[in-house]
Amino acid sequence: MIKTVLFDLDGTFADTAADLAYALNTTLQAHGKTPLSFDAIRPVVSHGARALIELGFQLPDTDPSFPPLRQQLLDIYANNIARHTRLFAGIDVVLEALAQRDINWGIVTNKPANLTKPLMQALGLHDQASCIISGDTLPQRKPDPAPLLHACTLAGSHAMECVYVGDAERDIIAGARAGMHTLVALFGYIGAMDLPEHWGADALIASPLAILDWIDTHNQRHVGHG
Repeated sequence: MIKTVLFDLDGTFADTAADLAYALNTTLQAHGKTPLSFDAIRPVVSHGARALIELGFQLPDTDPSFPPLRQQLLDIYANNIARHTRLFAGIDVVLEALAQRDINWGIVTNKPANLTKPLMQALGLHDQASCIISGDTLPQRKPDPAPLLHACTLAGSHAMECVYVGDAERDIIAGARAGMHTLVALFGYIGAMDLPEHWGADALIASPLAILDWIDTHNQRHVGHG
């Protein structure tokens, strides 16, 4: 039986793309560069500040100017972390329905804690999560399974009782390595070159509400075999 749902943050739980796009374009403009379109930025958001700087400035992360540019973007983002960020439509309904089913939930993200915590607080959900694992909570980050396994422990569930929902291949790899079920959030920041049907997830979901359908089907099947 599924007892815990774990969510990736950016592109799965919260739609953070507008605020991260603002941070990148503000950084670009500060250096005399032309801002990028939102459509160009959105698919890269799940891959973090490093990928955004690579996209905007066309620089490798070995370039000496890369670290200060990345830090500038992060500083701008931290000061504008919830201007436009909202939960994806339906996530609030999912959280209410999980509570009714006595299923807890948590966040496992590669976003650092100094950004994760204020964002979850701004969304009013920091204290409702059974666990929040950030990119620097442990020495390991996704696709390593350690953050997901740590989340399971904090949530009081075994890996096989958890499902992890994410919008990047590393999410599905991490979930599989941890021994839990995985769902791909197709409504997230999927790039044109991504092939989520090849990532090996248990299912691809087009909307957050499909999480409930998958859990109900899975748990009913489990009861039937019990």
